[in-house]
Amino acid sequence: MENYDNKIPTDVWSERVYIETKEYVIRGTVYMPKVGKKNRLLTEILNTNKQFLAVTDCDIESKLTPQRPVEHYKFLEVNLSTVLIMRPVEQS
Repeated sequence: MENYDNKIPTDVWSERVYIETKEYVIRGTVYMPKVGKKNRLLTEILNTNKQFLAVTDCDIESKLTPQRPVEHYKFLEVNLSTVLIMRPVEQS
């Protein structure tokens, strides 16, 4: 049996993103199907009929309590109705 851990399907691409909500700043990776124009898919995620966005390898900063340590999660679901802004993060 093949081990599928840490394998990204070939029919998707990933994008590092900055997500801001009223309470948090989240930096992580989202995955999208390889369909259409890559730069349009982030907008399509926000305009989908889905309620949640899966984010992996993410850091979360609290805007309400900035002294709180940054938290790191392998996986997080973000309610799309709470997203104020989402943009790609430039890779260096």
